[in-house]
Order: sequence, then C-alpha cells, then structure tokens
Amino acid sequence: MRSRDEYIESLRDGREVYFKGQRVTDVTTHPEIRLAVEHAAIDYDMAHDPVWRSLAVAEEDGKPYSRYFRLPLTAGDLLDRSRLIEAATTLGGTLVVLIKEIGTDALFALHLVAHELDRRKGTQYLDRVRKFHAYAREHDLALSVAQTDVKGDRAKSPLEQEHPDYYLRIVAETAEGIVVRGAKVHTSVSVNSNEMIVLPTRAMKADESAYAVAFALPVDTKGLKLITSAYGSHHDDSHFDAPLASRHRMMETLTVFDDVLVPHDRVFLNGEWEFAGELAKTFVEFHRFTAISYKLPLVDGLVGAALLMAEYNGIDRVKHVQEKLAKLVGYAETLRALLRLSALDSKAGALGIAIPKPLLVNMAKLHFATNYHQMLAYVQDITGGLIATGPSEADLEGAETGPYVRRYLGGRKGIPVEHRLQAINLVKELTATDFAGYQAVLAIHAEGSIEAEKLAMVREHDSARCIALAKQLAGI
Repeated sequence: MRSRDEYIESLRDGREVYFKGQRVTDVTTHPEIRLAVEHAAIDYDMAHDPVWRSLAVAEEDGKPYSRYFRLPLTAGDLLDRSRLIEAATTLGGTLVVLIKEIGTDALFALHLVAHELDRRKGTQYLDRVRKFHAYAREHDLALSVAQTDVKGDRAKSPLEQEHPDYYLRIVAETAEGIVVRGAKVHTSVSVNSNEMIVLPTRAMKADESAYAVAFALPVDTKGLKLITSAYGSHHDDSHFDAPLASRHRMMETLTVFDDVLVPHDRVFLNGEWEFAGELAKTFVEFHRFTAISYKLPLVDGLVGAALLMAEYNGIDRVKHVQEKLAKLVGYAETLRALLRLSALDSKAGALGIAIPKPLLVNMAKLHFATNYHQMLAYVQDITGGLIATGPSEADLEGAETGPYVRRYLGGRKGIPVEHRLQAINLVKELTATDFAGYQAVLAIHAEGSIEAEKLAMVREHDSARCIALAKQLAGI
C-alpha cells in the first residue's frame, strides 16, 4: 500500500490542469491545489497509522489493500465502509476526502451493470471491470468520477442541443479504442487523482447510443483537460481564523475531453443505450450511502459547535436555546439511524454484492438536504453576530488591540476569550464563510438533486402494500 509521499509523487505526471486560466505545471506545489493534495493524503495516512489501520486496511489471501476497494458482501461490510468514511471525514475537518470513496462506488455499480449487460447481450464488460478493479486495488490508486454532463439547455435531449457536445459522446472507433468528445462538470478530486472513471449522467434512447459510454483512463491522458474551480481560497489564512479551510480543501473541475482515445480494455459501456440510465442509477445508490456517511461528521460538528457556544455564551439553560439544541440533535441522530438501517436492511445483488436499501438511503439524503439550512440558522442564532463581525487573530495578539479584545469579548466566567473566539470561528467556518457556502451547495446538489431523491423514494416504496391496506380498511 502506498504512503503519503508515494501518492503525492504519483501526481507529478504532466497532467493538463488549469487554475484561473493558467497552466499548472505541478499540482503538488501549486499554492492552492496543494492544499487539496494534502487533504486527500489523509486516506493514505490512515492505512499506515496504528490507530486506524484495522479499519482502513482489509486483507485477501494474506495481502493487505485499502478497505475502500473491498466489494461489500454483507451488511457488516457496508457498516465498516461507512465507519471508515466517517473517520476519514472527521480527520478531514468535516470535509470528505473522496479520493477512494467515490471511485469505488463507481466500481461497485460497474460490477453489477456489466454482469447484467454481459448476461443479456453476450458482451465481456465484467472481465474488463474486474481487471481494472484489481489494477486499482493493487496499485492503491486515487480515483475520481466524472458523471455530470454540462447539459446545455436542460429542457432538451442530447440530440436537440445547439451543438452535440453538451453531453459526452463517442465520435469515432479505431482498432485501438473509442474516441470521445465533450465535457463533464463538478468533477471532484480530479486534479489530484490517478485515474478517472467516466459514467453516463442519465438514461438514453436508441438514437442517443453515442452518448451511452463509460470508461476509465489515467488523468494524464492526452486531450483530457481539467479547468479547476477557484472557489474558496484560504491557503494563507491562519488556523485560528479559518480552522477548517486553512487545512482542508476539495477541488472540482470542468473536465474537457478533446477527442480523447480510450483503449478498448478500459471501455465499460460502448453504445448500449439501454444500460446508460441503469448505470447512472446504480452508481448513486452506492454514492448516496457514501454521502450520508461523510455528512455525519458535518452534522455532528454543527451539534457540537451549538452546544459549545450555548455554554460559552451562558445561555445553555434558556428555553428556546434548548429547543434548538433538541432539533439539532434529532436531525443528526435521525440521519445516523437511517444510514445504519439502510445497511442492515441491504439486499444482495448480482455477484453477492450488498446494496444499501435505496428507499432508506434516499430518505436519509432528503432529510439531510431539506433541513440543512435551517440547522445552520439554529447554530448561528445560538452563537451570535460575532460570526460575521468578530476580530481576527492579529487583533487578539496585537499589542494595541489585544487588551481590548480580551477585556470586552469574554462570555461565561472561566472561559478563556481565546476559546470563545475559536469556537465562534468554527461556527463561522461551518455556517457563514465560503467553506460553509460550499457545503451548503453540496447539500442541495451533490449526489443528485432533491427532486431525484423524492422520485427514488416513490419508486422504491412498497406502494402495493399500502394500497392493499387502504382497500381493506375501506371495505373495497
């Protein structure tokens, strides 16, 4: 298994990355991107840390490998995976590491869909998926997933767009492989991954078969261009002023495929339009389980920060504060309970792979997303306006300003001013800065939309049982 240093060294491969319009020659030394690299290295650190090794590492035939690559066959496997994701995200300051989490979600989905595709069409995709899975596991690779097409006019299908490349498509096929053109968006951890797995974003029709494509390729592949989002720049901030964003960052890209050649042995869907939607859906069934696992440290952080600020402000016994704290606790623990039950109530799919119960996973994600912004408001209300107007570390330490800050910004007796300001800065990071805004946008849009979660719940619910009961009660 690779070390932190080996992972970082593997990223120095000449990949084509851009930041604010400029070509980045080395992502590991770039002042902004290197923070994302350091954050991602948490997954590699855990495998070598005696505290975490038993959770982070699995074994097969006496050979250790990252637990992320283990195909889940039981509810216990799913729960171990969830605990690992939660632990890594906690070490990541409430920000998911994602460098192996999302890629293995895609691999699980590819196993299931390739198995069914081979069964129905006589193809050989499962063998390709298994070989890539073994390769990634053996080399302990960092994986990203590009799924969301840029889409253009959302009311139009791929063929109705102003130009044909708003959805990634196959434009040619040669003896060496397929050639793809188009772009994906919101591609997390792409700049600091080794391989990228590409999946369809939606169901396709027969005349849209060119858009039904899935594959994997190295990030330094010719023609693959990564245009990095510059949102959230805190590499120069102190840990006091920005306790989370100064240490942790995840970056997304507009991912351009400029006539990229994909070798045949790395192609997992090549025009089989009937399976595009199934692959997209199967991926999110696993990825939403992963998502709820990495939301747990975030919501626990909100609960802890609210409890701390209620104490530091001397208002922990105030009735309306206790009511808000109760709602925060209920929010967090409901999410945890739904996640756990979705694993315990999992079903065995093809190849014995355990699939978290989709109804419960989507309930959990909907619960998280639709209540998240109200939870932020509760924490802000308990904390107070110093979230936005408080002094900096430089003010606290300044010879002229420090004495005034210490004299006037105390709270409950016995609580050091520094501790109160640090807690306020944590709340600021969780609820009011661009780090908080990033998390708030992810709550709505990441892992699929709120409307997609509602549709999935209706689709997965045992409606026939309830209708039968209603008929019985009505005497019909």
